[in-house]
Amino acid sequence: MRVTALSQNTRMGETCGVAARQRRGRFGWFGLLLAVLVVYAAIAAMNPWALHIGERWTPLLYWTGSGTLVTQRGSFPLYLSVWPSSHFSRLRLDGVRPTGGIQGSASLCTAPGAMQNLKLSGTIYGGWRSTDGALMNLRLLEYKAVDLGGQRRGFFNLYGRWNGAQLVMDDRGEPGHVFYSGLKIERASVTLNWASYSDFKAACASASNAVPQR
Repeated sequence: MRVTALSQNTRMGETCGVAARQRRGRFGWFGLLLAVLVVYAAIAAMNPWALHIGERWTPLLYWTGSGTLVTQRGSFPLYLSVWPSSHFSRLRLDGVRPTGGIQGSASLCTAPGAMQNLKLSGTIYGGWRSTDGALMNLRLLEYKAVDLGGQRRGFFNLYGRWNGAQLVMDDRGEPGHVFYSGLKIERASVTLNWASYSDFKAACASASNAVPQR
């Protein structure tokens, strides 16, 4: 009888342990979901423009676009993916105060099927509930795979405004710094429209441009 009672107590303990682990698992997933929702709500509250980028409903708080970057050295398909950032310039641009930060990634098609990946950062000015009419300043910076001690990375800046669904930008005559490949972006302008990465890859595959040799 004593052995039977011990066996029953053991089974009950195991059952209770499984139930407790299941409850912790459910609460763990619920807690994670709650944390994600809190972060999402905070970002959306501080950057409501991110819900309406380029006249599109963007509930995931990001926008992707593509266009042809026209420069002194040729034309290059360009792809951008942008979303809010907590870091941004505190200075006014064209008399307009900053309203938020921008971060993201970009790809520049430097030759048919060849792409230069870039890090994107910047500031939005005057945009609050949406991007329409807002001014943006972006820096597109070359990734540094290896630190060679003081090596400068290639970059170029773009400035422009949202005109409905389009983001029209240029470099305002500011020359960028030469890329490791030898490419230097100068006298650049681009009109960006919403597009997917696959659209950009298709445009890059048929591009006729090439990076000049050093």
